[in-house]
Amino acid sequence: MLETTRTLFITRHPGAREWARRHGHHDAILLDHLDPATIASLGPGDRVLGTLPVHIAGEVCRLGARYFHLSIDIPPEARGRNLGAEEMEAFGARLEEYRVVRV
Repeated sequence: MLETTRTLFITRHPGAREWARRHGHHDAILLDHLDPATIASLGPGDRVLGTLPVHIAGEVCRLGARYFHLSIDIPPEARGRNLGAEEMEAFGARLEEYRVVRV
């Protein structure tokens, strides 16, 4: 039986969804939140993209999935509001892989 892997993009922000589409993540499953049942179903090879709390990112990694953090260098005057895809580009949005381990 052939195992399939999934890419999940966790965000509720329309600008981030558009940014992901523009960066070739057409196959990503878009979710507003990562619920416990979805976390429990993750396995090796699955990819989770987004901005997760560290304890959730740690659980993703513990299950063998890969975590890619959506990093953005947002200047103070742009904080606290939803950004569009163009603003995300201007602020250097990028996906960076992290391996999160609780010690």
